[in-house]
Amino acid sequence: MLSLIKAAAGGLTGICQTSSHLQGPLHSYLKVLSAGLKTYEIPPDYSDVVLPDKPKLKFLNKVPNLKKAKKEAKKLWDIQGPAKSANTFTTGQYAIVALGGGYLHWGHIEMMRLTINRKMDARTTFAMWRINAPYKPITRKGLGQRMGGGKGAIDHYVTPVRYGRLIVEVGGKVELGEVEHILTEVAKKLPFPAKVMSKESLAALHKKQADMEQNNQNPWSFKKIAQGNMLGIRRVLSPFDLHNHGRFTGKFHFPQRV
Repeated sequence: MLSLIKAAAGGLTGICQTSSHLQGPLHSYLKVLSAGLKTYEIPPDYSDVVLPDKPKLKFLNKVPNLKKAKKEAKKLWDIQGPAKSANTFTTGQYAIVALGGGYLHWGHIEMMRLTINRKMDARTTFAMWRINAPYKPITRKGLGQRMGGGKGAIDHYVTPVRYGRLIVEVGGKVELGEVEHILTEVAKKLPFPAKVMSKESLAALHKKQADMEQNNQNPWSFKKIAQGNMLGIRRVLSPFDLHNHGRFTGKFHFPQRV
């Protein structure tokens, strides 16, 4: 018995000596296995989430139900500047947020509805619209007509969208990684820049903008230059620029401008 213990101790000594020789360049290429306890994150609590009776996106009409269709001017101001409505979350946790202005056609709305309804799990997820059905008329004249003759006939209807508007809101007993690839696929096909955001990321975006304005070290900001009418700049600025302090040029947004 004593001989066996001595032999085992000699083997351990040889292993320790061998490992001490491998502390050089070769030691960095060896895979050292170690056993231990793994710590897992606590799964989120969805006990307060209530799924609606109809969790999928509903069909939106291609043409509004009007007694008599009326033609309108272009009114490009309806896609300029920040959104004043539907810019915060209601019951969902994730959404597609517009990062620029533009018009949504009925084809875009159907693409979003079919893609999300087919790929989401209705047992754990719900989706809801945050936009209206197409209501703004767009006129067009026939091909080859001469100039004049009045405004053309109504060709189709669109939905105006401004910066910061939520397009589709998604929620339920799911995490962002389960629905992000679906919403990203939809956001890439929209006619304006859009991004998938959660409640936390949207709040962080607003907080970042507020911190930039509060901690701005540059004394010559757009707001101060315009209010002071430096170099007579008010002659070339519109009321839209004065109201938004130069953060927007039409439907385009400048995120770095304070």
